[in-house]
Amino acid sequence: MTPQGQPQKPESTPESRGWLRQLAADTAACIRFFSRLPLPAINKLDDPAAVPDFRKIARAMPLAGAMTGLIPALVLGLLSLTALPALAIATLAVMTAAAVTGALHEDGLADVADGFFGGATPERRLEIMKDSRTGAFGAMALILFLTLRITLTAALLERNGAPAAMLVLAAAEMLSRTLMLWQWTAQPSARPDGLGARFGVPGPEAALEGGLFTLPVFLCLFSVQPAFGLIFGLGLAVYSAMFTAKLALKAIGGITGDVLGAIQQVTLTVFLGGLLAWT
Repeated sequence: MTPQGQPQKPESTPESRGWLRQLAADTAACIRFFSRLPLPAINKLDDPAAVPDFRKIARAMPLAGAMTGLIPALVLGLLSLTALPALAIATLAVMTAAAVTGALHEDGLADVADGFFGGATPERRLEIMKDSRTGAFGAMALILFLTLRITLTAALLERNGAPAAMLVLAAAEMLSRTLMLWQWTAQPSARPDGLGARFGVPGPEAALEGGLFTLPVFLCLFSVQPAFGLIFGLGLAVYSAMFTAKLALKAIGGITGDVLGAIQQVTLTVFLGGLLAWT
């Protein structure tokens, strides 16, 4: 008790403050890697010029997804105050999301579609995936998933209103990156000189921490969405992550950065579809 008889507030320990500063630095590093946002150093532990080490920072991928996902969510919320139709608002929100990340994951989805369906051997598929040009399969995959994502986002806005739609989109961004991280830690690399060799492969504990960061946000969705729809959407997203990873194992023998991007795009879209199927 203080001299005035008021209970004394608990003080944070140096260890907890250091953990939070390190988590903030890890999140900033993930934002820089997975987006085009010019983020300056946010504390003494954060070095914008350092090469990212995903063995240490990967746990923050879902948090970085939430931060970058806030921008298109805010665009959706602000445009909902206008007389624009929901489909136009959703289109602009999805375009903003792609602009923020530099269409990084969309590019991965297109490369995977081109490689998996355009090559006959693992070696040829990997060669096609490294090609910067987009082929017919990649273009079709982009058209399909972008159309689905825009349509589902518009339906989410119309059925639930802007505040709930913004929360769902932020949670979907976190969930898709948690599932992407999970498969990264669970599957072998298809390229010895790929993403893992350059930036390190995260361990299972990173996926666990990322999932724990996502859980509170996901639980908040039960206040704005029917429980069955959320559980159904989550189940579909988990299954689609596993299916995409197993397809990669069969097609090229493991995971690449492009496959991770495809997992993010597929799981985000499937989650929205499953959720709305029972709303």
